[in-house]
Amino acid sequence: MAEKTKCFVCGADAQDVVYIHCVHQGQEKLVCVRCLPVLIHGAH
Repeated sequence: MAEKTKCFVCGADAQDVVYIHCVHQGQEKLVCVRCLPVLIHGAH
């Protein structure tokens, strides 16, 4: 899983980032908790 251990939105791969599994366009991906609000509420 080392290759996939980065946020698909911002690319964060720091060890102190918390990731959440999600499905985007039919593929399982990881999103960090910093980008989660953007996915929920949209970019302003």
